[in-house]
Amino acid sequence: MTYCVGLRMKRGLVFMSDTRTNAGVDDIAQVKKLTSWEVPGDRVITLLSAGNLATTQAVVSLLDERGKHPDDRNPSMLQAPSMFQVATIIGETLREVVKTYSHDGQEAKSPFGATLIVGGQIKGSDPRLFLVYPAGNFIEASDDSPFFQSGETKYGRPILVRAFDPDMSFENAVKLLLVSFDSTIRANLAVDLPLDLQVYEADSFSITRQERIEDDDPYFQTISAGWGDALKNAFQSLPDFNFKS
Repeated sequence: MTYCVGLRMKRGLVFMSDTRTNAGVDDIAQVKKLTSWEVPGDRVITLLSAGNLATTQAVVSLLDERGKHPDDRNPSMLQAPSMFQVATIIGETLREVVKTYSHDGQEAKSPFGATLIVGGQIKGSDPRLFLVYPAGNFIEASDDSPFFQSGETKYGRPILVRAFDPDMSFENAVKLLLVSFDSTIRANLAVDLPLDLQVYEADSFSITRQERIEDDDPYFQTISAGWGDALKNAFQSLPDFNFKS
């Protein structure tokens, strides 16, 4: 399993994903689940992938191959006039891969589906963020739903719902995501560090920041310990419960 988050902010977009993948407790590996395509001065497109690893890798590989031969696709993802069209192309590619895998070979224990978060900006329009479902259909982030999660979403969602503000700084957004990921990692063995982080500032048309947060990262360790202590202190500060009889 995995955990991925994309935030749509006033200043741009922030993406984070873990790197753990497993096919059982004795088959655990690290796989990058954050992929970006960049046409300097024109567009930046970022994809977060969760779900069947063969499916997600096939989707990324197909998008890469077709991006190298844009004249064979009309339009290609790197020539599409809008992020809506980009999401449509990615959804069609996902549907194509799922259909191919589901009709060939032996039946697997896990489904061939995947869920993708895609965001970016094309010159002439604002940054946009989409959640692409296994069937290839998708929804777009809005003021009412300014972020998307995929994978193991339930453990890290409460802090995002309570604390995320589209007006916050990139630094605070990353801090919030690290708390969300720490909560998920502590609750689910299928999610773990290293974490991949990417920040895109609106109208820059280039990747603003891209980092990998390793297991021994001192800032993550500070956030993890500090959040645990803060929760304990907050709990102790609440009034005690009194039985009625």
